[in-house]
Amino acid sequence: MNADKRRQIFDRLAQAIPDPTTELNYSTPFELLVAVVLSAQATDKGVNKATAKLFPIANTPQAILELGEEGLKETIKTIGLFNSKAKNIMALCRLLLERHGGEVPQTRQALEALPGVGRKTANVILNTAFGQHTIAVDTHIFRVANRTRIAPGKTVLEVENKLERHTPKEHKKDAHHLLILHGRYTCIARKPRCGSCVIADLCEYPDKAEAT
Repeated sequence: MNADKRRQIFDRLAQAIPDPTTELNYSTPFELLVAVVLSAQATDKGVNKATAKLFPIANTPQAILELGEEGLKETIKTIGLFNSKAKNIMALCRLLLERHGGEVPQTRQALEALPGVGRKTANVILNTAFGQHTIAVDTHIFRVANRTRIAPGKTVLEVENKLERHTPKEHKKDAHHLLILHGRYTCIARKPRCGSCVIADLCEYPDKAEAT
């Protein structure tokens, strides 16, 4: 796929999704960090349900430590893997207080040093909370990148690197959310909605004529 076609794809997605952002509810970088850690193998809707209970009573590292691991588990127990997530969040809060004055760091290296935070989570925080031009490749972005051929790759890192290289500069800040939302609602895993897709004529998905 050439650069002009990629630019047209991102231009159209940006026009169709004028305010691309996360569907996780948060009001501070720390709340976003907790929400993203909770979102592993969980839906945004499920995470928002849990954080609606958690954040009113504990939305800082110190407050969560005071709530205690058992209290945290009780609050987020509707989410899958809540036991291990609670353990990671408690350890994460301790490190934020010890190393960063309770603030969420703004570098990938510091973020990835936190328990429960991998490259994808770090990229989400850097992009969504701090406006950095990072792209966190989740299942939606991996699918869209390969299906449309804007950044095909066999691994998440390969797709991320290609998106970093080939995404037009003016779209780098929003590319992450544009691709996620397109994958979540149009370019879905089963039976992509090609008939209502704004980039259908630009997409190089070989089976799109059969999709509806």
